[in-house]
Amino acid sequence: MNEPRRQDLQPLKTNDTATILAGMGLWTIALVVLVVLRPGPEHQWWIWTCVSGLCGGLFGLWYVRRRDRRGPPPLSEEPVEPATAIPPASPAPGTDGSGTLGDSSGRPVT
Repeated sequence: MNEPRRQDLQPLKTNDTATILAGMGLWTIALVVLVVLRPGPEHQWWIWTCVSGLCGGLFGLWYVRRRDRRGPPPLSEEPVEPATAIPPASPAPGTDGSGTLGDSSGRPVT
């Protein structure tokens, strides 16, 4: 029952640029075929789908190359606090820090 914990899986190393370029090549072939064959007016949106695929590929190339230039994120052993964590509140003016109203002698303020 007490089996040792397995190691965490590491991300695969992939060539994202080649994958994006292959997809862009397929969109380009589809676009050329559609421009040559001239689909009917009810199917003109096919051409714009290919153009959108090429634009998405250009964005993907920009993003992947920018990400690769920055390098991998630093590894830290500390747990990361969420960005929305609320810092501890300081005592309000007029309180002694215990949450009750009073002066430094502990007597209530009237």
